[in-house]
Amino acid sequence: MKNGLACAAALLVLAWIPAGAQSPRATEPGVRIEVHAQPIAAFDLRDSARTRFGALEFRGGLILTSPHADFGGLSALRMAPDGARFLALSDKGRWFRGRIVYGGDRPLALAEVETAPMLGPDGKPLAARGWFDTESLAGDDGALYVGIERVHQIVRFDYGKDGLSARGQPIALPPGVKTLPFNRGLECLAAPPKGLPLAGALIAISERGLDAAGNLRAFLIGGPAPGAFAVRRSDDFDVSDCALTPRGDLLILERRFSWTRGIAMRIRRLPLARIKPGALADGPELIFADMGYQIDNMEGISVHRGAAGELVLTLVSDDNFSPIQRTLLLQFTLTGE
Repeated sequence: MKNGLACAAALLVLAWIPAGAQSPRATEPGVRIEVHAQPIAAFDLRDSARTRFGALEFRGGLILTSPHADFGGLSALRMAPDGARFLALSDKGRWFRGRIVYGGDRPLALAEVETAPMLGPDGKPLAARGWFDTESLAGDDGALYVGIERVHQIVRFDYGKDGLSARGQPIALPPGVKTLPFNRGLECLAAPPKGLPLAGALIAISERGLDAAGNLRAFLIGGPAPGAFAVRRSDDFDVSDCALTPRGDLLILERRFSWTRGIAMRIRRLPLARIKPGALADGPELIFADMGYQIDNMEGISVHRGAAGELVLTLVSDDNFSPIQRTLLLQFTLTGE
């Protein structure tokens, strides 16, 4: 899928981040890096005045580049409640964190960006043991859960206590996770907090692990009612990430590639109350965008409240470390929230 996206480009030419863990610590392995940002003024390449897209209002975006060799491959992120601090991960097993600089409500640049390798239980980088395809991220009261796609594993980091020095500890998984297809494993992780349906469980959805009916296999791990469920798959879209809204919806970010239709993305809303073992979850489309818009291989989504109480969605793309793809950061307001 990812190699296909890179070929298509050639042809078609962060939940809660604990406040006490947002500042760099002297014992952490983070390295400060330089990241350049080119603002994106319009999302629609054909109509620069248009700002409304489905249920979303475009706020602004950035094209990100860096001279640092490890920058890129961003596969998931979580925004802090202030909408400025972020924590992201790359599919090569690295953390990235920093701050978004705004002009009003439009992102203008990134500041204080640093990176560090994700560490395994032995204190060595996860990538050193072949656990490098890190694709999904969820936060739960100071802990972070990271899904590693190709080895079908989830590791837990005590980020609230140890920050970038936290060591990932594998958690117990249902047997069905291990039977997901190679390179089509877990791309969506979410941990509903207290007060929302499914609190105490970890929601995990595969990129393209299909059941007998052709729908996406998914799991409730832990919590009061663990088990398997499915997400309805349509129009050849695969899941690439997800994020929770305060009112109890799961927003799933999806992408599609085909040689005839090119690259596309969409976001759907799944009510948490309808997710349970044996269920087939489905929900309305909030936005659809194809190559006529400022998109790339969109892989990460996060939700936070803006200064006026509006619900803000932040998306990032995975450039696959390819010179013909881009690292994008896009922000939208979800209207009516």
